[in-house]
Amino acid sequence: MTQTNGQDAQTQVWNGAAGEAWVSLQTHLDQLFAGFETRLAEAVAPQAAQQVLDVGCGTGATVLATARRLGADGHCLGVDLSRAMIERARQRAASAELPASFEIADAQAMPHRAQRFDRIQSRFGVMFFAYPVAGFARLRKLARPGGELHAMTWRERADNPFMTLANQVAAPLVPELPVPQPGAPGQFALADPVLIRNVLAGAGWQQVSVERLDQRCTMPAFALETYVTRMGALGRVWNGLDVARQQRLRQRLLEAFERFVSGGQVQFTAACWEIKAQA
Repeated sequence: MTQTNGQDAQTQVWNGAAGEAWVSLQTHLDQLFAGFETRLAEAVAPQAAQQVLDVGCGTGATVLATARRLGADGHCLGVDLSRAMIERARQRAASAELPASFEIADAQAMPHRAQRFDRIQSRFGVMFFAYPVAGFARLRKLARPGGELHAMTWRERADNPFMTLANQVAAPLVPELPVPQPGAPGQFALADPVLIRNVLAGAGWQQVSVERLDQRCTMPAFALETYVTRMGALGRVWNGLDVARQQRLRQRLLEAFERFVSGGQVQFTAACWEIKAQA
């Protein structure tokens, strides 16, 4: 697969059901991953005059949170492959009067800019590079000398049962369910800390730090059905299933996910890596 083909595949995914799901669930996903948003934003000094790039910004929550920390001379640019998500992000920013903007762009192929970034950040957006070393090398070239990288990625599937349960339940009923390929871009592509360090070193980043991060996540229980049927690999094929299979699968999914529901809330711990480095 060429790098262009890899980029095209991700563009297709995120401009289809995957991107639409993130837009429709925006409010609940913002709540679910709010802890990561706070962690990224609070790493920015209050009233800082930094130029920040947010990679895979989705519907804009991390960009807006970061922009609220920046001073008048600071700015946060969010980029994402998904047109639908960027459009939602722009809608959210329209009346906020914050130093933030958004572009539909592939971060691993962004052209050189005269003004480099002081900080490059990402909440779950850097696992989708077709060629990770080349992707992170591009990010390094977009950063000023000494600029910082701050990103979160998922740890192993076995450490994240909430994130893998839907596929496990669906697999017997949905043989057409997309199967993750080893080494391919995806949610768990950077689950190995040794791989992360090697990729960043190969891309020219310095002072690489990869630390365990266990983040408590919550969202309303009433959003669970939509979440498990719209997100991930299952969400990409859900609308193509016949009604009978959807009904059987919906029942099995809700029963399986009951262990994550308490007091009207979905609750689980996200097992992640917090990555920091300098250009």
